[in-house]
Amino acid sequence: MGLAHLSFRSWCLNINTDVEVILPAIKQGVDAKEYYRSGKKYPVLWLLHGTYGNYTDYLRRTNIELYATENDLIVVMPSAANSNYSNWSNIIPPFNVFDYLTEELMPMIYGWFPASDKREDNFVCGLSMGARGASKYGFNHPDKFAGVACMSGVPSDARKVMESGPENPFSARGKMTIEQAGGLEAYLNSYENDWDKAKEVAAMENPPKFYFCCGTEDGGYPRYLEFKKYAQEIGLNAVFDEREGYAHEWRFWELEIQEILKYFGFRKGFKDRVMSATNRDATL
Repeated sequence: MGLAHLSFRSWCLNINTDVEVILPAIKQGVDAKEYYRSGKKYPVLWLLHGTYGNYTDYLRRTNIELYATENDLIVVMPSAANSNYSNWSNIIPPFNVFDYLTEELMPMIYGWFPASDKREDNFVCGLSMGARGASKYGFNHPDKFAGVACMSGVPSDARKVMESGPENPFSARGKMTIEQAGGLEAYLNSYENDWDKAKEVAAMENPPKFYFCCGTEDGGYPRYLEFKKYAQEIGLNAVFDEREGYAHEWRFWELEIQEILKYFGFRKGFKDRVMSATNRDATL
């Protein structure tokens, strides 16, 4: 398996930024010239970090390199600061993180690496803040991804967020995002409103398949259950997985990454996990 580190000036972010890319590696006994000039295109996992994180998080804290190696999977891990994967167009210079993935990074990876640009070969996944990013991309660009996975983070109903008080620890960040969008009405009509867009995607003829998971000791677990109920009501093509005793932590995300890759169809090296009906519900 090869690691490629990119450091470059981003035109969407208006800063120098870093990206780590895991690339498939030649197998023992294979002719090098034949392998590298084969023209083969590989599936891609766009893996998004959480708050306070960066492009190194998954490499340092999970076995994602091993899983990618076993499954001939390209993994792209960008940095997004604490942006919530939103476009911050009201600062100078603008910091347009939502646009960055689809309008700049994806074309770069497709053009410079043996990465397939076919929808059926592209998957997006994130944890915490990265889960909110994956959700936005999945519900706003369902034509670009075959699968979307959100670990410890789900869409929220902005109307309820604005009604919530200080006792809700997630209300401050949610209200800031709504204000950044220009107020509630502007937010509801923007790419940020993945709660309402979920209903539109659920009605699609061939939507991506979604995966949501959360530990039962996570502070966001009540919001996860609220979205789970909503997703089942609208008929979203989604699987939900809860694990007893886990909180907002890397031990949980390391386990779930393996389940997510299996759900996306990458099964080499993974053992099947038996989950009870209460822990795994699907509307297909």
